[in-house]
Amino acid sequence: MMQKLNALKKPKTNIQILQQNVLLKYKYVAVFLQKHGKEVYSEIRTAYFDTLNKVLSAHFRTYIQALEKVQLDIAAVNDLIGVEDTRSLGLFSRSREPLKKRSSVFSLGDRAKVLKDVDQPALIPHIVEASGTKYPYEVLFRSLHKLLMDTATSEYLFCLNFFGEDTIFHEIFAGPFAVIDEHFNSVLPNHYDAIGLMLMIRLTHQHQLTMSRRRIPCLDSYLDKVNIMLWPRFKMVFDLHLTSLRSANIRMLWEDDVHPHYVMRRYAEFAASLLQLNVEYGDGQLELNLERLRGAVDDLLIKLARCFKHQKQQTIFLINNYDMVLSVFKEAGIEEGKTQQQFEELLKSSQTVFLEALLLEHFPKLIMFVKTRTGEDLASTSGQPIKVEEVEPLVKDFAERWRGAIKLMHEDVITSFSNFLCGMEILRLTLTQLLLYYTRFADAVRQIEGGAALNINLVSITSIMYEIKNYSRTF
Repeated sequence: MMQKLNALKKPKTNIQILQQNVLLKYKYVAVFLQKHGKEVYSEIRTAYFDTLNKVLSAHFRTYIQALEKVQLDIAAVNDLIGVEDTRSLGLFSRSREPLKKRSSVFSLGDRAKVLKDVDQPALIPHIVEASGTKYPYEVLFRSLHKLLMDTATSEYLFCLNFFGEDTIFHEIFAGPFAVIDEHFNSVLPNHYDAIGLMLMIRLTHQHQLTMSRRRIPCLDSYLDKVNIMLWPRFKMVFDLHLTSLRSANIRMLWEDDVHPHYVMRRYAEFAASLLQLNVEYGDGQLELNLERLRGAVDDLLIKLARCFKHQKQQTIFLINNYDMVLSVFKEAGIEEGKTQQQFEELLKSSQTVFLEALLLEHFPKLIMFVKTRTGEDLASTSGQPIKVEEVEPLVKDFAERWRGAIKLMHEDVITSFSNFLCGMEILRLTLTQLLLYYTRFADAVRQIEGGAALNINLVSITSIMYEIKNYSRTF
């Protein structure tokens, strides 16, 4: 028996084949010794456990060292949402992503593929290294765990079959577990990639499902422990992002440009990525954190907007940013949810502010008149009945200017909003609101004594509708 066990120590031995084809034939010897030769049995058991503990520990250590060579570092400690864009890289940074790819700090992109590949074979390091490909850490994490799950499953079943017990499995794997723990303890404290961490949390969940489908309980407590290591780290990195927004330097971040701000784009991609990774999980903890992040980014955006001198620019800046966030969400396939709704509401209220301001800019007197003088009961609005002299200049002014004003508003909208569709929607809303104001105004004029004399100057509602339709064709 000892001779057979010694064969396990030879380098490049395929342990599983040796177990299945050689050792299992001697299973009856182990059963016999267990009953009749306890001392000899315990010697064989110790020799087996000792050998495999060393062989497997060395095997995992070598595998981890090989994986480390193909690791691609995605995020460093300063890659945070609220940090100003310096676009400079230190001379001595390890194989960090080239700048054009750095967006993957905040966006999921095709990294979610690792969740679909959860059952693919583990990477073979020398082949990967020869190809020169580098992988983000979650891909290596999946690969290491795939190897661990397959090795553990095979070893667990053999121990049950050969020794009739599973305690020896835990003694054997104390070594490999210690090797993997040591690796994690060196990697996690320097890991600042929140999306990668969330992918690993999701992978761990998938691994737990895989093991329970196999009905193999031997990794349960290990995988729980991995989860307990990953969550606090994710929370810590997430909080760094949150703090970067709360303590952002407004003066450094502000640019005199109403187009979407790069901090908002980072936020949108980051939030969309985490929302995508939460679709099948509905993780309340993550939703709560995202809500805090949304609050912080909204505060920051309003502070940035206040740096513009004019109210109108502030509103345009807000609309452009809210619209961009919603576009990123839509692209990521996030059509509903709390965060999405809140941005939709913010966009709507900013659009209303903008269109009211735009109309006031072009038709101030008309709108003031409609707001203050046309109520339900015309006579009692301000105690004074409306006179023809009061409305005549308004009627004539509108008749002269309305087409030109609509053209100006159209030009204004087209140059202000970075998303053409969003701009057109705002123009449509603005013209509709103008139509409502003018309809109320025309109704009021018709009810005035002697108002009929002004009918010749009143623009017909159909003319305005026709003009609105003309602009709508460009939608």
